[in-house]
Formats: sequence, structure tokens, C-alpha cells
Amino acid sequence: MRFKNRTDAGRQLAARLERHARRSDTIVLALPRGGVPVAFEVATSLSLPLDVFLVRKLGVPGHAELAMGAIAAGGIEVLSEDLIRDLNIPRALVQQVAVRERMELERRDREYRGGRLAPNVRDRHVILVDDGLATGSSMQAAILALRQHGPASITVAVPVGARDTCERLGRLADKVECLSMPEPFQAVGLWYDAFDQTSDDEVRRLLAAAQGISPKKAPVAGTPDVAAVIRRRALPLAGGTKDYDALLEGIGDAKVVLIGEASHGTHEFYRERAFITERLIAEKGFTAVAVEADWPDAYRVNRYVRGASADDDSVDALGGFERFPAWMWRNADVLDFVGWLRAHNETKPAEARAGFYGLDLYSLRASMEAVVAYLDKVDREAALRARSRYACFDRFGNEMQEYGYAASIGLTATCEREVVSQLLELHRLRAEYASRDGRVARDDYFFAAQNARLVRNAEAYYRTMFQGRADSWNLRDQHMAETLHELVDFLSPAEAGHHGHAQRPARVVVWAHNSHLGDARATEMGQSGELNVGQLVRERFGAAAVNVGFTTYTGTVTAATEWDGPAHRRHVRPALAGSYEKLFHDAGVPRFLLPLRTDLELASALAGPLLERAIGVIYAPQTERRSHYFHARLAEQFDYVLHFDETRAVEPLERTVHWEAGEVAETYPSGL
Repeated sequence: MRFKNRTDAGRQLAARLERHARRSDTIVLALPRGGVPVAFEVATSLSLPLDVFLVRKLGVPGHAELAMGAIAAGGIEVLSEDLIRDLNIPRALVQQVAVRERMELERRDREYRGGRLAPNVRDRHVILVDDGLATGSSMQAAILALRQHGPASITVAVPVGARDTCERLGRLADKVECLSMPEPFQAVGLWYDAFDQTSDDEVRRLLAAAQGISPKKAPVAGTPDVAAVIRRRALPLAGGTKDYDALLEGIGDAKVVLIGEASHGTHEFYRERAFITERLIAEKGFTAVAVEADWPDAYRVNRYVRGASADDDSVDALGGFERFPAWMWRNADVLDFVGWLRAHNETKPAEARAGFYGLDLYSLRASMEAVVAYLDKVDREAALRARSRYACFDRFGNEMQEYGYAASIGLTATCEREVVSQLLELHRLRAEYASRDGRVARDDYFFAAQNARLVRNAEAYYRTMFQGRADSWNLRDQHMAETLHELVDFLSPAEAGHHGHAQRPARVVVWAHNSHLGDARATEMGQSGELNVGQLVRERFGAAAVNVGFTTYTGTVTAATEWDGPAHRRHVRPALAGSYEKLFHDAGVPRFLLPLRTDLELASALAGPLLERAIGVIYAPQTERRSHYFHARLAEQFDYVLHFDETRAVEPLERTVHWEAGEVAETYPSGL
């Protein structure tokens, strides 16, 4: 097979790679210079983003075309030790060549990217393209270098290559696509009618054309130029039904979609998250919503929306959310969503109805009661044993923090052995309990087993509360991620797991705060030893997970002034200089979507780090910089970001006098 030129080769290669077309989790990387025209045709034909991956061949002194190795970005060096030994090339000379080529590699990085950062390839499928493979040393270096960045997979794609090279690289890459492997091979250029050298100008032009930008130096996050990039690349939200078409297209066939919030009390975050979720359920077949709430409280909602409870309406179904902060789930936006989900499910058969589940672990006492109540129905003797084990907590009543403190300093024996024993017994009797009455028995057992597991983890959590923030935070988020994984397994088809029962693969939407769902590795949290649900989900599901964050510049928020205090309607101060929120405000677009996963220019411009604001259930504007801001690299933290410049407080179902009165606006920053 011969090719007219690199453009022709790229188009033919794209046809072989059609299965990758329009995937938001895939990126094309070209080995410059000759690989760029080929990769440009692949990327444009398949509607995929394009960038370069810089590799330099180490030529034998005096015979530059003969490769004795290669270097790549990230300090990777691949040497042909046999060739170096056979030709008796001094090690000092090898390193001299390597230094010279590394200088050229750095020059090309500046030349081609103009200061723009390399794309984030973690958990993404990478198609690595060159115009051909002879010895394969440059491609080998590229594969080894890319592996360090944690991609979901690497596909090597070339129009032509030597058979032994393609087969050898097949043992390093996940897949190798060589359109033609002629024998004898001799050289790449022999298989092209036109094989002119690709210039730096052409590389810059093609990269700029692929990304829809002018080939100039990329702006740095926090500069006015970045605001201009946002204005040009952001997708405005006009309030229409098609606002989120690009987001749903980007989500594709993802298994888990994490949708965050920058506060626990902002109406727009709740409303838009619910609207996106409704579309995911109705149009994409998502089967469950898992939220930052306690398992038994959310399960009451689950029974209602699936038509299996005695609650008369959505207000009653939310009745389990009595513990502070009740407004997180007992608010007008959640009420509307629960009503929508109940109505949607009524049009579906029982096995196709979407559920509502909790991920959190604060409900130790309620979960113990749920385990005992379940056993009272299925095994009276086992219920007596459970009561005896859980009696370990009785002296503390509902004050689990008192138990945690006393146990952590040795004032009382821990209940660890008892809660572990109860969980193990439930697991041991799973087959017997879960097979008694078809689906109902399986659902009831799953509810009880998750409560028992929650009790085990909550007991440990309350003890670690007094041992340091990182320990307790990590245990809590590990529990939430573990619950999500159990839920995905349970809701998946029977052939995918021994206790699943649905007729379609489980796809789950997760609702929680940005701090739980944005990848901790891209924030100060990760630097201080904390992990979170977003990181754990990405590690398990890779490119099949998509996370979406929210931001706001100013407005009002429902929050307390102290723990366990009443809900207030508070003014949110304008975001600090040096923050993503201030940068978004400066862009001058009131509402927009940032597709960071697919737009390389946006991702590079917003790589950060910059400050990011997080408001939980308490808002302390007087100490805002210390209490509510942290540094983050936004493009690594989230796949998509939704910004609403001015927002308003979520409306609690029970409005207190503090909430109705609101808060007198401050004269910011003086407060006078």
C-alpha cells in the first residue's frame, strides 16, 4: 500500500479508527514533525482534540538517521544498548547527543505550544500517531513517557511500519494499528509519493487549526488574556432546553457522572443539577442518583420514588432528613426533583425505575435500628444477637461524637469487634436471606447490608475524628466511594455480578459538594494527604467517569453561622482576586459551561493553580480566605465546570425567622 502524501495517509488511517470518533474521553497526540499532518487528518475526521507529544531520536554520531535511542517529555530516555555496545559508542558521547536533543525538544515545546501547557491525559484514551515506524525507538520512548501520566489506554496508529517493529510495540501499547506492513520495509519515505519534510510553521498552523485558535503564545491563568479565552471558548447558558446538549454529548456512555456544588445552599446549583440529572435519566438511561446524604434517610426517598412506600407525597418522603443541616435535602429544588422522579418512574416497569440512594455515614444509630428491624422480619435469633452487639453504644445514646472521643483516648472500650462481627454475620447469611422472596428480598437485604457496613465504617469514623482531619475525611470519602461501587454492582445486570438484578447496565449520577467530587489530586487536599470520592471514582472507572463542578461569584446562600445552628440567608462576598471565580466574573458572561475535557485551549488556560471557593453548611465571611478558599488546578480537578455569576439561596421547606429576614448587606470590604 502506497500513500500520495501524509494527508492521504491520515484520511485512510482515520477510517481504520472510526470506532473512536466523537468520544470525549479520547485525544490524538502526534509525534512531530512528520506525524502532525497525519494526526491532523485523524483528529479532524474523528472530531477529536489534537496535540503533540514531543520525542527526539538520538542519532548515532556521523550516522544521524541511525537511532541509538530516543528521549521524550518527562525525562524519559530509551537507549539501544546492543547497538551502542556493538558500535563501541562512548557513554559520554551518548549523553552529549542526549543533551543536545533535549535542548531541541524544549525549543520545539516553546515553538509549537507557545507557552500552552501539555494536555492532561490521565484516564483518557490516547491515539499516538506518526507517519511511519522504522526502528520504533521514538514511538517506544513516547509510549513509556505517556504511561507515567496514567492514560486509560494507548493506541499506536501509523499508516506504514516494519512488521517486527509494529509487533514489538504491540507488547508495550494497548493496541497498534499499522495500515500497511510491507516486506522488505527499508524506509518510511519509500511508501509515500510525496514525503517532504514537515516544517515548524506547518506544525503550528495545523495545531492552531485543530484547536480553533490563532497560533500565538497561550495566556497564563489569572491574566486578562484568560478572560478573553473564556469569552471565546465557553458555552453560554441561555436557559433553553438545549443548554446542556454539549455536556450530554460529552458524557457519552460514561458509567458514573459526578455533579458537584460549590456550596450546600445555592438554588442554581440544585436546580441545574436536577435538570441535568433528569435528562441523564430520561435520555441516557441512568438508573440511580446517589447523594451526599445518610443511607436510611435517602432510602426512604428511594422507596417513594419507586412506588414502594406509604408516604403520601414528596414532602413526607423527605421526612427522614431531620438532622442538621436539614435544608440540604429538605428544600424546594430537591422536592421538585423527587416529584419529577416519582412521576417519571410511574411510566416505567418496576425493574426499570430509577432509584435515590445515600452515600454518607453519619446515621450510625438509625442504621443500627434498620439492621435490627430487618432481622426482626427474617431471623428473630439473629436480631437478638444484633441487639446485643449494638448495645455496646447504649451508654452514649445518640451522642456518637462522645463515644468517638471516649474510645479514642481509652476511656471506654471500642465497639469495633461488635460492629465487624455483625457485618460478617449478615454477609455469611446473604444467600439465605436474599433468596426468600425474589426481588423484594434482594432489595431488603441490600438495604440492611449497607446499613451494617455503614455502622462498621461510622464507628471507625467517630473514633478517627479526634486523630486528625485527614484520617476522618479519608475514611468518610472511602465509605462514600465504597457505597457507590456496591450500588453500581448491585444495580448491574445479573451476568455482571452474583447479586445484580437489573436488566440494563447501571449508570449512576452522584450529587455531592465540589470538595468531594473534584479530583483531590489536583487540590491542596491531595497535597495534605486527603483523598476524595472524585479521585477514587476516577481510579476505578477511569474515562467512564465524568465529573462536573459549579462555581459562583456572588449572591446569597443558605448556611448556618455555627454547627447545629439555624439556617440563615446570607450574602456571599464577591470572589477574591486570584481566584477562578473572579476570573470567570471578569469574562463578563453571566452563565456558561466550560468543556475542559475536550477543549485543550481552555484546559491549558485554566490549568492553574488558582484559588477556588468552597462554602459548606457554615459560611464565615469574616475569615473567608482561610475558611473557604484553597488552591486547585481546575482543568485536572473537573472535566466540566458550570459558572453562574450571581446566585441565590436555596429555599428550605421549613423557613426560619433567620432565613426569612435574610442578612443586612455588608459594605464590602469595610463592613461599615
